[in-house]
Amino acid sequence: MNYPNSWVILKITGPETENKDPTVYAYKVLAGWSGSYLNGTSWQLNSGIVDVEEDKEHFLFSSHSGSVYICHKDTYGISMATAEVWDTLQTRYPGQVELMPENTDWSKLIMEKV
Repeated sequence: MNYPNSWVILKITGPETENKDPTVYAYKVLAGWSGSYLNGTSWQLNSGIVDVEEDKEHFLFSSHSGSVYICHKDTYGISMATAEVWDTLQTRYPGQVELMPENTDWSKLIMEKV
């Protein structure tokens, strides 16, 4: 299980074509961990959300790989650990990676066909 210090949800889509809206391929957790003196900052992009659970303080995002990200509700946002990754994804895949708003109803993510 993963307990990131910061997290965001990314919507990954295919390219928009002339006659078709972009296809949603996945919703993914981009998670960051703050560093310490001995360990630097780190990040992970999960394999895609397959299930979402919620408790009083956390969202639990299960992924295709079987990992579970336990994300505190108060830590949504880009951090120093994830800012460069976010910038790289936007540059490499323009228009295909969207940062989901914090007030999104995460339970509805898996309802969409991906």
